[in-house]
Amino acid sequence: MKADTLRVYKSVHTWAGIISGMALFIGFYAGALTIFKQPLTRWATPPAIHQAVPLEQAQQLIVKTLQQQPTVAKDFQIHLRQDEQVPARMSWRVPDPNADDHDQFSTRHYTARLDANGLAAIEQSQPAPVAEFIDVLHRVVGLPVDNDPARWFMGAVAILYFLALVSGVILLLPSLVRDFFAMRVGKNLKRMWLDAHNVVGIISLPFHVLIALTAVVFAFHDGIYLLQNHLLHDDKMATAFRGPRANAGVPLAREPANMRTPAELVASVRALSPTFEPSALQYQHITSPRAVVRIWGSDSTAVMPRARGGFVAVDPYSGKVVNSDYLPGKQNAPSLIISSLFALHMGSFGGTPVKWMYFLLGMAGAWLFYSGNLLWIESRRRKAARGSPNIPVQTLSARMMASGTIGVCLGCICGISLIITGSKWLHGHVGNLYEWLRILYYATFFGCIIWAFWRGVARAAVHLLWLATLLTLAIPLTSLLAWLFPATGLWVNPSAAALGVDATAFAGALGFAWMARATSHRIWRNEERDSVWSGYAPTRQIAISGKQTHDG
Repeated sequence: MKADTLRVYKSVHTWAGIISGMALFIGFYAGALTIFKQPLTRWATPPAIHQAVPLEQAQQLIVKTLQQQPTVAKDFQIHLRQDEQVPARMSWRVPDPNADDHDQFSTRHYTARLDANGLAAIEQSQPAPVAEFIDVLHRVVGLPVDNDPARWFMGAVAILYFLALVSGVILLLPSLVRDFFAMRVGKNLKRMWLDAHNVVGIISLPFHVLIALTAVVFAFHDGIYLLQNHLLHDDKMATAFRGPRANAGVPLAREPANMRTPAELVASVRALSPTFEPSALQYQHITSPRAVVRIWGSDSTAVMPRARGGFVAVDPYSGKVVNSDYLPGKQNAPSLIISSLFALHMGSFGGTPVKWMYFLLGMAGAWLFYSGNLLWIESRRRKAARGSPNIPVQTLSARMMASGTIGVCLGCICGISLIITGSKWLHGHVGNLYEWLRILYYATFFGCIIWAFWRGVARAAVHLLWLATLLTLAIPLTSLLAWLFPATGLWVNPSAAALGVDATAFAGALGFAWMARATSHRIWRNEERDSVWSGYAPTRQIAISGKQTHDG
């Protein structure tokens, strides 16, 4: 390939990566954590005070609840599994009519149980919103609003991301075989970082291409759904979610007491797929002629249509299956293609091993964007020094890019670690936990950015890495404190998933501590004082008549 052509691809790769790099770091770091949304929710949610009613009494609970609150018949759930974060057998949500369609935090949550007299006891619940908040950060790449323009911005970032991937591969093709696993460890740290950047990028290339393309799909999914509905579903896509049309003879008002029990409804789908594991029944409009129950569940042997799994639509009165287009393993080819986009982006297939693989790839991707920006800064410095007798002083743009990269990336890490810990300390003590988490995150995030610009990239990197260490270590220390001193009001979730959050956070804290020590060692022993990683003020050498003087 001609040198001029390679230079064009290098420019595309560099500038596409720089423009989107910091946003993509937030998207990948937060996205890696959302792979384990359920364990995070379990860790942050206190155990249920009341024992959930037996499944055999779920039908009685439904009838009693609807007698007290008839509007609940529009949409509610019966949970089949008694997980720690599920406070009761029956729950429902009441969305804010003035909120955005994707706004989950303005929604009020309610639960119902049977009291000692056999009546429905309805209570408002407060599930920990920390995992959902981190997921929002992932979806809008850290922007403080979750709306359509923010998601469109994320889509534009994903397009730049794809361009950086393609141009990067073209750049590496000439030397791919020779340098693929070349890790030249030595005094030339820039060369070592570049080798690591290239190796991680090539190994994880299929993953990154997939994430980039599916992120574009998610950003502009409303238009894609309209096209899918017209081309694949003959404008009838909504029937899978809304229920079938009422047949002649079906009464306009139906009595919930006449419905099949949850156990009978679950049995009606067993014959369709023996490997399908139901987890919840979502009842919709059950007092109307178009009553339907979506039986949600998962299947580790198949592709999940959605992050929470797939579902079968069933008539709650007859038990007849009315739609199985979203049942894992039973989808037609067009629907499977669409579902695969969700599954491949979210890792909702293959069980726990795939989730851990996605987690590690997400973390590696975050490092890829972090290292890419800093490599660009070092390249600019060396290019300026080439052929010059003077030690160049870093340009304002390079220093701002370096400080911005450190501030944004480490600010994201510190902010997320703080809100995970804060979700447990603040639960039950504040009225709107989501707003408090939002304030904590963005105060920390912007505070880290300000610190990075004020103290300079080298010194701020050490300070913020130690802060990330302390805040991440606070996650398992909070659980330890709750175990040692239950009177604090904190709690320990004994499930393996929740304990895995503590173990992962402890490992992360060790990693940040190692990085802080290594960075501190480097900035004070770096002989290249013009580097952004030098802790000393740069000394500029000025050549005069063949002799050099030093101007400090």
